[in-house]
Amino acid sequence: MTPESIVIAGAGLAGATAARTLRAEGYAGNITIAGTEPHPPYLRPPLSKEYLLGKAAEDAVEVVPKSWYADNNVTLRLGSPVVSVDSAAHTVRFADGTVQAYGALLLAPGATPRTLPLTGAELDGVSTFRTIDDSRRLREQLASGGRNVVLIGSGWIGMELAAAASTYGNQVTLLGLEDIPLAAAIGPELGSFFRSLHEENGVHFRLPASAKDITGHNGKVTGVVTDAGELLPADIVVVAVGVVPETSLASAAGLEIRNGILTDASLRTSAPDIFAAGDAANAMHPFTGEHHRSEHWSNALNGGKVAAKAMLGQDVALDMVPYFYTDQFDVSMEYSGFPSLAAKTAPVIRGSLERKEFVAFWQQDGRVVAGMNVNWPRSIKPSAQKTIKALITARSEVPAERLADGNVTFDQLMPEP
Repeated sequence: MTPESIVIAGAGLAGATAARTLRAEGYAGNITIAGTEPHPPYLRPPLSKEYLLGKAAEDAVEVVPKSWYADNNVTLRLGSPVVSVDSAAHTVRFADGTVQAYGALLLAPGATPRTLPLTGAELDGVSTFRTIDDSRRLREQLASGGRNVVLIGSGWIGMELAAAASTYGNQVTLLGLEDIPLAAAIGPELGSFFRSLHEENGVHFRLPASAKDITGHNGKVTGVVTDAGELLPADIVVVAVGVVPETSLASAAGLEIRNGILTDASLRTSAPDIFAAGDAANAMHPFTGEHHRSEHWSNALNGGKVAAKAMLGQDVALDMVPYFYTDQFDVSMEYSGFPSLAAKTAPVIRGSLERKEFVAFWQQDGRVVAGMNVNWPRSIKPSAQKTIKALITARSEVPAERLADGNVTFDQLMPEP
């Protein structure tokens, strides 16, 4: 049965996409989106890339134009998130005390940045990075250049922030627990590629290293002391050590939690009429037969679509190949696949790391399970990403020699229909 009303707890990409999909599918019932922030739903990837660098305007990060919600009779409750769920009564309570019934509920609360228990973490100039307000504030701090910036965390966000800070003309030092940045995600060879890229652009690394204390004067940050005892001067410190899925609401409602809100492939949770999508959802993926939690925008985008259709009773599954991208200095990278399947396997390289133009394929038992392209010409059809996704989906074995051979076209690699 089609629910009379739908509440979406979370005003991010997953929530907004779900609302847009519901209306596109002809749903005429009441839709309410409730979120913690005062801003309408926006895209997060540009916040550490083009928006932070001042290359994207405010409207470029909107999921839909602000007018769309009123035009499509979608109620936005910004700054008044869902704070409790009564799954038996099918009601939610908002932060302002209002109680509202739902026919279906989508939990899309996102994730919260991890913090570190460091002395000095409260000093002015020390922050985490997650929201559009974080990006605006950091852009103002970086834009004039000439500042000492210390980034704690050598993952994707830390590396993107390092690239932006250096591009603005700041002195940047990055700390991370890995011997090689990004090695846990893409392996040591390609992690070294990104490290060299940053070092060519003036970024300094302390690896492996961690922050022991943050120093300050008159309430403002002045430096970071590493576990080796080195004092790094700092006017700006950003802690970028990952995020934690926001599960408190779901847990209090009695839903099953395991590295996120556990769902089936259609994003149904363990409670009737409650679904979950986005960063907080740990969904069963039909390709692997395992649960996967993804913090990338494509998961939120596609998850919002699937959850909306599932709430309407359609037979759908979140079976897309995971995808994300990064832009750092003069390198643009796209990645599709399953990092957990690619872990600890060396990639097959087509092209040249030295020329910063290549495609990497990861295989398991001769089958492609992940792939990334760096600065690969979009004029080559089919595109590298289309080829990678097709090879993953087909599950067919491809000799590593053919993947690496530039004389074998992508058309020739594509599986037969």
